[in-house]
Amino acid sequence: MVVRVHVEPNAYFDSVALMAVAAAVNREPGVELAALLMGTSPNLELLRDSGMWDACLEEVSPNDLVIAVRASDEVTATAAIEQVLQRLRATTPVRQPVDTSAVPRTLRSALRAAPQARIVAISVPGPYAPIEAEEALRSGRHVFLFSDNVPLSEEVRLKRLAQDLGLLLMGPDCGTAFISGLGLGFMNAVRRGPIGIVAAAGTGLQQVASLVDWFGSGISHGIGTGGRDLDEHVGGVTMLAGIDALAADSATEVLILVSKPPAPQVAQRVLQHAAQCGKPVVVCFVGRPPEPIENVRIAGNLTEAARLAVHLATGRPLEDLELPGHDELAARLAAQRAALRPGQRFLRGLYSGGTLCDEAMQILAPRIGDIRSNVPLRADLRLTDPHRSQEHTFVDLGSDEFTVGRPHPMIDQTIRIERLLREATDPTVAGIVLDVVLGYGAAADPAADLAPAIQEARRSAEREGRSLPVIVALVGTRSDPQDYERQRRALEAAGAIVVPSNAWAAELAAQLVA
Repeated sequence: MVVRVHVEPNAYFDSVALMAVAAAVNREPGVELAALLMGTSPNLELLRDSGMWDACLEEVSPNDLVIAVRASDEVTATAAIEQVLQRLRATTPVRQPVDTSAVPRTLRSALRAAPQARIVAISVPGPYAPIEAEEALRSGRHVFLFSDNVPLSEEVRLKRLAQDLGLLLMGPDCGTAFISGLGLGFMNAVRRGPIGIVAAAGTGLQQVASLVDWFGSGISHGIGTGGRDLDEHVGGVTMLAGIDALAADSATEVLILVSKPPAPQVAQRVLQHAAQCGKPVVVCFVGRPPEPIENVRIAGNLTEAARLAVHLATGRPLEDLELPGHDELAARLAAQRAALRPGQRFLRGLYSGGTLCDEAMQILAPRIGDIRSNVPLRADLRLTDPHRSQEHTFVDLGSDEFTVGRPHPMIDQTIRIERLLREATDPTVAGIVLDVVLGYGAAADPAADLAPAIQEARRSAEREGRSLPVIVALVGTRSDPQDYERQRRALEAAGAIVVPSNAWAAELAAQLVA
C-alpha cells in the first residue's frame, strides 16, 4: 500500500460535497481509503493516527483542503487524487449575482434579521464553536450545538452559563433533538404526543422516539444533551435542565431519560431530581441500570423504555404493547440456524449508532460471553485492530477511526458494505447484525446500496456450503422520508430478518449462538 497526500490551499468545500466525492472515489478498484477534510488540528491528528501522514501537512492551515489517499500502488493513488479534484471542480456551484447585503454574515446580524428565533443551531469547527455558543446564550437563545471537538472545559463553562441564564445548551456533539415538532440534526418523523425525552445519546433518542410512535403514542419534545453531559465533570447540567423544562411543559405527561453509562454520582443526582419533578419518569441508562427509586421506573433497554412510557401515558396494558411479527420471524430464524455448520460460532455487529452498538453488546454479553469491540464493555476487550474482527465482535463504524475523511455510515453505506463482505468470507461467523437508521439527515435510500451487499454476502457463504443469517434493526417510523415499508421490503428480499427494535435484533442474534 502507498499513501499520497495533496493539499489545496485556501479551498473550502461544503462537507456534503466532500462526503459525496469521498464515497465515489472510495469505490474505485485499488483505493483502500480516500479522505477529504479541512486542515484543522483534530483532523490532522486523525490522519496521523490512521497512518496517512505526510511531511507537507506540517504547514497546513485550517483553511486548506487535505486530500489523502491510501491505495494499492502509486498509479492508483495519483489517479484517485486527480479524480477527487475533477469531481470537486464539477460540484463547485456557479454563483449567480446575489444581494449580499441581505445575507447575514454573523450570528448577531442573523439574530437581528430573525428576532423571533428562540433556538440557535451551531455547526462550525470545534475550536470556534464556544464563541458562537456563548454569543447565542447571552442573546437569550437556547443552543443546539452540533459541533464536536469542543474541549470539555468549554462544555462545562458554557453549560454553567446556560444554567445561570435559564437556557438549554444541547451539546456539544449533539446530533439529535425534537423541539415542538421541529427536528434538529438527525431525527425521525414522529407524531406529536404526551411523552418527552431527554437523552445523552442521539441514536438512543431516535430509537425510543420511533418506538413510541410504533406503539401508537407520540413525542412532545426530545432534548439532546450531548454524550458527555452525564460525565462527572459536566454533572448532567443539560439533563437536569431538560427535566425541569419538561416538568413545566403542559404538553408533556411522561418523561423518558436516556443515556449511555453515566458517572454513578451524576446518575444518582439525576434520579433524585427526576423523582421530584411531579410527573412519571422512565429511565434507561444503557448498560448501567440504576438502583430503583420512588416515582421512577427503570427500563432495561430502549424498547422497554418506550413500552413503559406509552403504558404510563395511555393506560394501555403492557402486554398489548408488542411489535408485530414475532412468530413469523422466529420461524425464519430457526430455519437459518438449522442450516449453520458446526464451525459457525461467532456473531459480528456492524453498527452506525454508538448507543445501539452498546445496547446490543449489553444484551448479548450475558448470553454469549465476551464481545470484542472498538467501544468495548471492558477495557481488556478492546480490539487491537478495529478493522479486524476476533471471535464475537461488534464495532461502532461511526467512530473516528472509521470516518476520518469519510461520510458517516448513517449517510453512506460504503464502509459498512466493505466490512460486511469481508465478514461473510469468515467460516466461523454464525450471523451478522446491522442497524439502519432512517429519518431526516440520514441516507435517502440506504437499502438501495445495502440490500445488494447483503444478498451477495449470503450468496458467497452459500457457495461455500454455509448459511449466513443477517439481522437488521431498522430504526425509524412509517412516516420517515425513506419510506419504512419500502426499506423493509428491499432488505427482506435480500434475505435479511428485519425488526424495528435494536433490543429485539440482539435477542434474535443470541438465539443463533447461545
